[in-house]
Amino acid sequence: MGTRGSKLAVVQAETIADALRAAGESVEIVKISTAGDRDKQTPVTELGVGVYTSALREALLHKQVDVAVHSYKDLPTAPEPGIVLAAVPQREDPRDALIARDGLTLGELPPGSKVGTGAARRSAQLRALGLGLEVVPIRGNIETRMNKVFTGELDAVVLARAGIVRLGLADKITETLDPIQLLPSPAQGALAVECRVDDVDIEHLLQSTVDDEATRAAVTAERAMLAALEAGCSAPVGALAEVVEDLDADGSVVERISLRGTAAAGLDGESVEMIKASALAEKSEAERLGRDVAAELLDLGAGALSGPGRNSR
Repeated sequence: MGTRGSKLAVVQAETIADALRAAGESVEIVKISTAGDRDKQTPVTELGVGVYTSALREALLHKQVDVAVHSYKDLPTAPEPGIVLAAVPQREDPRDALIARDGLTLGELPPGSKVGTGAARRSAQLRALGLGLEVVPIRGNIETRMNKVFTGELDAVVLARAGIVRLGLADKITETLDPIQLLPSPAQGALAVECRVDDVDIEHLLQSTVDDEATRAAVTAERAMLAALEAGCSAPVGALAEVVEDLDADGSVVERISLRGTAAAGLDGESVEMIKASALAEKSEAERLGRDVAAELLDLGAGALSGPGRNSR
């Protein structure tokens, strides 16, 4: 089983390995260095396509590993020939989390506070809130980013809650941010487990052992929205889909997918406008739901995100 070598990536891979071991399989974890891991200074947006995933996929195609585990939000939206998405395990909490000095919440941070994030999506949404915060670009693993708060370099950082929880650091969170404030990255908190398309036995094993239907449907809608916007995984786009109970025409309870999406209409200095849209659809129509919400966002002015090849990351 191939994974990035970071502490978080290995923890994530081990959750999949443990499930397979419980099913009677023998699993070896193989750590693979990626371009994003080797270059810790250059902004991710400048590193190119598949910065955290290409090396893992190459190892899979060259039969150095049989399974690859990714943070789903790092995957390109375009399919990779020869590789199949075999399983999407049950998702961890997809929301963003704040780690701030003195136990402060986002609303309690005074104007001018320095808030660190490595994501254009978080930066745009934080600025659009109009709280007068100074958003500072940062890179590094979770502990490195959190330490910038503990040492006084920053007043706060915003990170994915899922990674913090998986590393056992949830007690450091000062506020879990409501999606009304910050919509997470498409597929945030979800893992993607891939194998070669001709390894049918492994694909079936992964599907039967770790795949979660509700998570797969929700993430499919979010990623379809991202792809339709032709926006890369580092673009200022947020999305959150959830399987919810609804009533059909006969009054019976059915499960449907609710999708909320947001995108930046323009990034003009410190002025940011975030456009929002939402819709509801049948679980079987997750991809169409994502495309529909993307179309509404584009109609409302999110077209500035489009660009040749942007959907390749």
